[in-house]
Amino acid sequence: MTSAMAQDKKKAVPWVASVAVVVSDKEKAKKWYSEKLGLDIISEKAHWVTVGKKGKGGQIHLCQMTEIDSKFPLEPGNSGILFMVEGDIVKHYETLKARGVEFPQPPVKRPWGWECVFRDLDGNEHMIMPST
Repeated sequence: MTSAMAQDKKKAVPWVASVAVVVSDKEKAKKWYSEKLGLDIISEKAHWVTVGKKGKGGQIHLCQMTEIDSKFPLEPGNSGILFMVEGDIVKHYETLKARGVEFPQPPVKRPWGWECVFRDLDGNEHMIMPST
């Protein structure tokens, strides 16, 4: 395979740009994710609002329910989204809890490492794990 063919093959592979989280009010959610979690507002165009950490990759698309289809109820629960933090997860937990973030599961050590679960203002559950 030539170098040009290898480059074309790499370009043809998709990657995750953002993951949608359904929220009841994107303005309140934007404020919550930026103020409570400390995430950056990456993009804000018409209905498209994404938050994340600049230079760290993945983003969350705050998807307001009424902009999707109000016939379907909001179903909060485990989102499957994993946030990575650097350093001591217990310190991150304490900082976020002091900011008013709700944790149905405080940090717990599992066979694969530390994790904790928090809820956003709409009841969506996300997980936090240390990056190292």
